[in-house]
Amino acid sequence: MTALLLVTGIAPAAPAAPSTAAAAPEAATQATAPRTVPALTNWTAQSGEFTFTGATRLVVPPGDAAARRTADTLAEDLGAAGRGTVPVAAVRGSGRPGDILIATDPGRGATLGAEGYELGVTDRVRITGATAAGAFYGTRTLLQLLANADRVPAGRTVDVPAYKERGVGVCACYIHITPDWLENLVRDMAYLKLNQLLLELKVKSDSHPEANAWGYYTKDEIRRLVAIGDRYHITIVPEINSPGHMDPWIERRPDLQLTDSDGAAQPSRLDVTSPAAFSYYTSLMDEYAEVFTAPVWHMGADEYMLGSDFAKYPHILEYARRQYGPTATPQDAFIDFVNRVQSYAADRGKRLRIWNDGLTGDHTVPVAAGTTVEHWLNVRTKPSELLAQGYPLMNASYSLYLIRGGFHMNTASLYEQGWDPRSFEGEKVASTAGITGAKISLWPDNGRGETENEVAAGMFLPLRYIAQTTWGVPRPDPGYAEFTARANALGHAPGHTDLTRPPLPDGTYALRDAAGQLPATARRITRTADGYVTLTDPATGRCAETRSGKLTLNTPLEPGSQVTQEVCSAANTLQRWQLVPAQGGFHLTNAITRMSVVLTADGRWVQYPPDQRPPTVWTATATTAQQKGNRS
Repeated sequence: MTALLLVTGIAPAAPAAPSTAAAAPEAATQATAPRTVPALTNWTAQSGEFTFTGATRLVVPPGDAAARRTADTLAEDLGAAGRGTVPVAAVRGSGRPGDILIATDPGRGATLGAEGYELGVTDRVRITGATAAGAFYGTRTLLQLLANADRVPAGRTVDVPAYKERGVGVCACYIHITPDWLENLVRDMAYLKLNQLLLELKVKSDSHPEANAWGYYTKDEIRRLVAIGDRYHITIVPEINSPGHMDPWIERRPDLQLTDSDGAAQPSRLDVTSPAAFSYYTSLMDEYAEVFTAPVWHMGADEYMLGSDFAKYPHILEYARRQYGPTATPQDAFIDFVNRVQSYAADRGKRLRIWNDGLTGDHTVPVAAGTTVEHWLNVRTKPSELLAQGYPLMNASYSLYLIRGGFHMNTASLYEQGWDPRSFEGEKVASTAGITGAKISLWPDNGRGETENEVAAGMFLPLRYIAQTTWGVPRPDPGYAEFTARANALGHAPGHTDLTRPPLPDGTYALRDAAGQLPATARRITRTADGYVTLTDPATGRCAETRSGKLTLNTPLEPGSQVTQEVCSAANTLQRWQLVPAQGGFHLTNAITRMSVVLTADGRWVQYPPDQRPPTVWTATATTAQQKGNRS
């Protein structure tokens, strides 16, 4: 699934609600367990408690490098949570009261697996994982136990995830999402024991500068994000969707575009029969490998014929029959492209992932074994068939989507139904065998439908629910209201940055470019409900808005397009701006386009990506009336 689809007619699968008998042990466990998200899969209460004090140390066995890295991360997070500087010490033995002991023990793999941990609380805390990841997840539980108190009740848990992949998918493929927002997401995911982030986005290309339309990320931005992901045990999976939805990459490459029988080129479709097209795509894969370190590659492979059909492209059938004989179908050429990408990725140590909707059963050539299929759409080939054929299957159901300005998953309904990763679109399977896990997905089909801050607020509970249902039981609390209270009590991860606080109070200001090139301009700055500001000209009553130039997903993403004064509308997200601190003042950045205002010599405001034109640095001086208001 990619950003352009609006599937309004698909009803989410309706999994059966769990029986009362099945839910009873869960309720009994959670009645005595400390409150966490995901809920602890078991808890044995004991007498006593642990108290965090100024003398608390993080203690690791000498020579346990994995435990040391985990402890260093925990120390940083405790500092971010307001717990001060907590020392890390390599000490033999069991430490002393008030210590937090962290260790890895590969011999515990049979019981703890790759990500489980044991946490024991007495007058000290002991966290043990068979791996670094397991120990790390034990520290996430401890952070939650300390979120609102210095004392933790004594007890013990062996907490092991139900599914291997617990994730989030984000399409920043057309509409840029700020690195700060993505970093917040990574931290929250780790706090909740989620472990996979799919990013469909554009890395600014050195090899193919013709593809660098705005929406891209610099390589340094991606390197920083991947480093944070590595530190927090989040696998960041890159995706360049192909062979459909390739317009961000081939809009200026008509030689690579699929051409129909009328001679019309299709800017969103790569020609799967073209050797040059395959070489172009794999060169992008190589460039992404410079910054993405995960041993995984997602090629999308969805909706190739969206709004058309193979009959319009007879040369595709001709190619398929040359390759696979007279009974081949046009879709065999599509699968052939998928398999060639799979082989290219495998030769470079990467496993392939694709969406499911291209596997309709109209092909005679099978997808290469080992390819993970992410199932989002109910098509003729059912999940049970894919599982029987041996494909690893991830649940990425449409019912788990959050679309800007469109469909949002009904988290309350899914919770009350007891939804779990066996519940696919169109079919619920009986066993978890072969199911890797599940994820929620964020799509910008209407790019201006919601701001980043609105998206973050809207995904707060969905993110916590997917963490719950992929780690443990689907319903740890009797109802969704209680689960909501559980989630709200634990808040965000330490180090989460509040992106909703404008640096200036509401009021009227004289805005000047810091270089002093042009006279000041008066603007009334007013905070919006989602934490941005509007900029109103007090003389005209109109608001600054970016609306000019070419629209992509209903969004003006053309660099150099002018910022104009338009009739104010509280619902118009293109009138919302972020005051981004900069040396000597701040930048004015649009909340949707993520481009910043550049002041021209003749006084016009135009928008540019920050790496194309240096944003104007502004200063703000409160007017006399505003100064009086601030003093009152």
